[in-house]
Amino acid sequence: MDVCRTFRNGAPASGPGDFTWVDLEHPSSARMLEVAQRFDLDELIVEDAVTARQRPKVERYDSHLFLVIRTVAYTEEPSDPRQIIRTGEVHMVVGPDFLLTVRHGAQVAGLISGMDRPLELEDHGPFSLAWRAADLIVEDYASIADELEQDLNDLEEAVFNPSSDFHIDEIYQLKREVLEMRHSLDPLPAALGALLTRHQDLLSKEVRSYFRDVADNANIARDRVVNFDERLSALIDAGAAKISLQQNQDMRKLSVLVGMVALPTLIAGIYGMNFEDMPELHWSFGYPLALGSMAASVLLVLWVCRRRGWI
Repeated sequence: MDVCRTFRNGAPASGPGDFTWVDLEHPSSARMLEVAQRFDLDELIVEDAVTARQRPKVERYDSHLFLVIRTVAYTEEPSDPRQIIRTGEVHMVVGPDFLLTVRHGAQVAGLISGMDRPLELEDHGPFSLAWRAADLIVEDYASIADELEQDLNDLEEAVFNPSSDFHIDEIYQLKREVLEMRHSLDPLPAALGALLTRHQDLLSKEVRSYFRDVADNANIARDRVVNFDERLSALIDAGAAKISLQQNQDMRKLSVLVGMVALPTLIAGIYGMNFEDMPELHWSFGYPLALGSMAASVLLVLWVCRRRGWI
């Protein structure tokens, strides 16, 4: 649903010095062209705003600034207990007297309601509202990083606990989610840095300080996610080594069982041959001796394997 508000001095009003905020969700090309004519937007801005899957960036077109920030949501699938990273985008076009936001699948709770409240920064125009949107999105990164860290800690405990069972595909699944978040987050600190260094003439001193805080928080979130990625890579190696060790132990146990069966089979095979002059063939103790030899061979193999720690 489209939203349109007019702000002045931190409260909805009308009169000199006002600026307008327009929010569009999944706009069509025709709708974007209509808005572009109203605010005299560059055609490249229109093309980028309509097209999703943009990387985080900051671009300047004369007096207009175009920002792209990706949103991230960690949600549980209805048919699957695993949590999945879902990404969206918020495109912001900031002009001297307007802010245009275009949302593509943005899932940040309170994004629109938070921007619709009276502004805390007075007399700083549309950039104060752009800061609020960026701040809400980056704050959401921290909570998602906390959830990812908890899931990662649980996986590490399962992998390094000798008595616990785990499936290595759980590690790959979490790594895929972490990589998805990295793709959304990695370019953002550089983009915000460019905003603060190359386009600082468009921002007041107070707004720059607030955007600097957003950039610091984005850097912290990015470093945490990079650390998660590195831990998961190490966890994949550890998990593969544990699976290989378990398979070796299983094969060793199977080999012991085969050895325990092989000697009795050998004895039974020898005494099962039908030769006329075979020793002990007519001896009354031949049958008990054969059974005793089989039992002794099983116990011998069992004793040797336990002495060497194979079972």
